[in-house]
Amino acid sequence: MSRNLTRRTFLASLSAAAAASTLPSFAALRKSHIQFGYAAITWGNEERQAIDDIAAVGYRGIQLRANALTDFKPAELKDLLAQHKLTFVALSSGEISVDEPEADQIATHVAHAQFVKDAGGRYLQILDKLTSYTRTVTSEECSKLGKLLTELGKRTADIGIPLGYHNHLNTLSQKPENLDLILENSDPKYLKLELDTAHAVAGGGDPIQMIRKYHDRLLFMHLKDVHDIPADTPKAKYPFEFVELGRGRVDLPAVFAALDQVAFSGWAVVELDRVPDKSRTPKESATISKDYLKQKIGVKV
Repeated sequence: MSRNLTRRTFLASLSAAAAASTLPSFAALRKSHIQFGYAAITWGNEERQAIDDIAAVGYRGIQLRANALTDFKPAELKDLLAQHKLTFVALSSGEISVDEPEADQIATHVAHAQFVKDAGGRYLQILDKLTSYTRTVTSEECSKLGKLLTELGKRTADIGIPLGYHNHLNTLSQKPENLDLILENSDPKYLKLELDTAHAVAGGGDPIQMIRKYHDRLLFMHLKDVHDIPADTPKAKYPFEFVELGRGRVDLPAVFAALDQVAFSGWAVVELDRVPDKSRTPKESATISKDYLKQKIGVKV
């Protein structure tokens, strides 16, 4: 091999390395398309404080619960969120049951979708009725729920608000095979999946596989972490406790790798039902999760 060729090869390799160092990685490019919000549930009914704190920590979006309908007029909420530079990502619309009359339930959630629309929001979240962590679920129930959610999704679509089903402990979708049945028995045009990472893990599922399997139905994400607690813990609904991101057993780096793999581009809402350490405030917990996302995942929140 000639000396000139060796020198050219060396210089070319230096040039390529320099160019590569100035370009963001594939993962960074993908992550840059994810927008991060935070759920107001941690503040309980103190929604105005939640709005102040979530904006102050630096999140770009917010998810509210159905009590916002009684606390705000749509135009008032829209203006308040605009002042705080927050996107109204989703409204938690509450529960729907396969054992109760459909018409009234659908009417209630359609009204919630209209509120979201009028307040400048994007999505409606729905889950089925919370019961027992140890309940027995039949395939017939899952099939019936899928059809019911399709009917609701058609009505919210008419308003321009997509419907996302939230996989959740104590519901029909607690186990991953039941979530599969619900989605198989629903129309993907009208029912999307709002995938919760912690509820998936606590229910025995793998959120990474769920992201890959349902990537074309992901409406938005719930980023949530969970760790195990003793089964006899006082006041515990189940042997798990939700914690700030990075403090539980959800493999969040793998979650983001899967989101990169399927080119997910949308909203990821960080959620924490309540502050696990009473010495902290909801705002401090929100900051812990934000710092984890920035420092460990490498995203800009």
